Amino acid sequence: MMRLERRHETSRTALVLAPIGAIVFTMAISALLVRWAGAPVGRTYALLLQGGFGSVFAWSETLTRAIPLILTGLAATVAFKARLFNIGAEGQLYAGALAAVAVGGMHGGTGFELSPWLLFPLMMLAAAIAGALMLLGPALMKNRLGVDEVVTTLLINFIVLLGVSALLDGPMKDPSAMGWPQSVSLQSDLELGKLVAQTRVHTGLLWAVSLAVMVWAIFKYTVLGFDIRAVGANARAAAFAGVPVTRTVVMVALLSGALAGLAGAIEVAGRTSYVTLDMSPGYGYTGIVIAMLAGLHPLGVIAAAVFVAGVLVGADTMSRAVGVPTYIADVIVAASLIAVLVATLLTQYRVRMSK
Repeated sequence: MMRLERRHETSRTALVLAPIGAIVFTMAISALLVRWAGAPVGRTYALLLQGGFGSVFAWSETLTRAIPLILTGLAATVAFKARLFNIGAEGQLYAGALAAVAVGGMHGGTGFELSPWLLFPLMMLAAAIAGALMLLGPALMKNRLGVDEVVTTLLINFIVLLGVSALLDGPMKDPSAMGWPQSVSLQSDLELGKLVAQTRVHTGLLWAVSLAVMVWAIFKYTVLGFDIRAVGANARAAAFAGVPVTRTVVMVALLSGALAGLAGAIEVAGRTSYVTLDMSPGYGYTGIVIAMLAGLHPLGVIAAAVFVAGVLVGADTMSRAVGVPTYIADVIVAASLIAVLVATLLTQYRVRMSK
């Protein structure tokens, strides 16, 4: 009979090597699918890497895709650290995007006729508040009533997307879009600048990296960070020790939701300039994968987001060259998550065989 026995001490080296080993294992498993599709494994993976990281253009596309993934990954990291399982980053992202356009693009494009220097921070603040409010309700319901936040945050995603659809066909619809369901555009003065000329990578990358560093500093150096870790480890013990559990959960909900809301605002200001229903190809859900790949470490989120973005971007080049479906990228990402979870489990437990 097989059982798990908790290790007395977890090796730091094992924690570092666990995600690397998981990715190697994932690539080996995915190689079987590539062979099944009739493509050469080496060439397929070479094209995958080349498409995601093999040129300035490839890097620019990967980093552009990574920006919202870093932010939604941070949103999941903050929430999961306190055992608040936020599955609603997708809805929070759209809520933030709509709030940004409502402040910076409505009213005939004048944005309340304010200076861009004032309007831009107001736009970002509105996006953060919108995202935060989307998570505050489920967090309080969990804390006060014991309602499962996985269910409530997941269902709110569908409510928000239906609301977005109604608004894009109603009061926020761009009259110049020839009937296409999209919002009005932001003022050009409110759009983020490019980091590299003639590419799509924009200064939102600096925002994302700065916010990752900020979250890391909160976890490491502040009382709030200690409270978050304590509540995540054992909420009842934390309350007994004097940690304000309700206040901590509220702060976690506000910070996590705000990060997801900012992902929507930065995606609008940096890439699209308006909101559409297909603006996010599941960034909110992929952020959960990234948080787990990073081991809930804010700085690790950056590396995990770049890895996932590179796989997703490189899959397009690979598919055109060797005919392997781009869905292999989704398989790699999903299998990586499962492998990392198993590898992390094995760093904390050892397998024992008993009679």
